[in-house]
Amino acid sequence: MRQTDIAIVGAGPAGLMAAIQAAEMGAQVLLLERANELGGQLIKQTHKFFGSREEYAGERGFEIAHKLMDQLVQLSNVTVWKNATALGYYPDGVLSVKQGNSFCLVKPKKLIVATGASEKTLAFPNNDLPGIYGAGAVQTLMNVYGVKPADRVLMVGAGNIGVIVAYQLLQAGVEVAAIIEAAPKIGAYWVHASKIQRCGVPILTGHTIKKAYGTDRLSGVTVCRLDEKWNQIPGTEQDFAVDGLCLAVGLSPLTELLWQAGCKMEFVPELGGYVPWRNADLLTTHHNIYVAGDVAGVEEASAAMVEGKLAGLAAAFALRYQSENFAALYHEAKSQLNALRSAPVSAKVCNGLCKVMLGEAV
Repeated sequence: MRQTDIAIVGAGPAGLMAAIQAAEMGAQVLLLERANELGGQLIKQTHKFFGSREEYAGERGFEIAHKLMDQLVQLSNVTVWKNATALGYYPDGVLSVKQGNSFCLVKPKKLIVATGASEKTLAFPNNDLPGIYGAGAVQTLMNVYGVKPADRVLMVGAGNIGVIVAYQLLQAGVEVAAIIEAAPKIGAYWVHASKIQRCGVPILTGHTIKKAYGTDRLSGVTVCRLDEKWNQIPGTEQDFAVDGLCLAVGLSPLTELLWQAGCKMEFVPELGGYVPWRNADLLTTHHNIYVAGDVAGVEEASAAMVEGKLAGLAAAFALRYQSENFAALYHEAKSQLNALRSAPVSAKVCNGLCKVMLGEAV
C-alpha cells in the first residue's frame, strides 16, 4: 500500500497543473497517466492559444506541455507513474492501479480526477470502414507520429476542434473537400472559421452524413441537408470522393471513476454529458475527490489548466498545506476562470455549470 497526500489521475493540461500547484504548496503528489507520455491533448495541438499571458496566449499546445513538464521535474515531491491506469476508488479510500503488468494499491488523502474526455462518434451505414477517424486520432497521427492520414478528407463538425484540425490537415498537405455541420450555425470561433474559408474550404451548415461507401476502405461519403427538425431531406444528397472522413462531433467526459466512487452525477448536455456535482473549489460530493478539466465539463484546454491549478491549490489547502502567496494564487485562478468564461461563446458552458454547483468553498 502506497501512501501519498494527493493522487492525481490524468496528466493532461488539468492534471499537470494540479500536480505543480499542489506540490508547490508542499504536498506529496502521485501523478498517474495511462499513456506513456505526459501532456494529454496538449502534445497534439500545434495551434496557438488565445486568452491572456497567464493562459499561455500565443504559444502552441505542445510547447505548453513541455513547459509544464519542465516545471514538474523540478519538484522533488512529485512522483510520476506512466502507463498507469486507475481501476477503481473504494469506500476505504484505496485507489487500485495497474501499471504495466503490475497491480498496486494507493491510499491518497485527497484524489484529483483529471481524466479528460473521449470522442463521440456518429451512427451511419459503413461507419466502421478504414479511413474513418475521430479528430483526436487524426491529430495523433499527424502531430505526434508524422503520419499523413489520407489524401482527401471530409470533416464532420464545424466546432473549434473540427475547424482547427481541418486547418492542420491542410498544413500537412491533405486536401480538405469540405466541412459539414448539422447545426444551422458554425460553432467555432470566427477567427478559425475565417482562416479555413480563406483557404477555399466550404463549410456546409445544416448537413449530415447519410452513408459512407467503399470495399476494403473508405472511398466516398454521401451527405444530405437537414430540415429544421433535424430530419434528412430526400433529394439533397451530395457525394464526396474522399479516402478520409474525420469526425469532430463532440466529447464525452470520462467519468467512470467518479461513478464508481459514488459521486453525485448529473446529465448536462452543455457540458458534454454526465458530470459530477462540485463546489467552487471543484470538490465533488465525495469529501476527498476533486475534479478538473474535461471530466468536469468539456471546455478549452486553457480552462482545464486553470481548473487544475484551482483543484491543486484547494486539495493541498484542505490538507493544511500553506504558502505565503496562497491567497493571491487562489484569487488569480478564480479571476482567470471568470475571464475565460466571460465571452458570449462560453454562455452555454456557464449555463451548464449552474446546474451542478454546490455551495461552500475555501
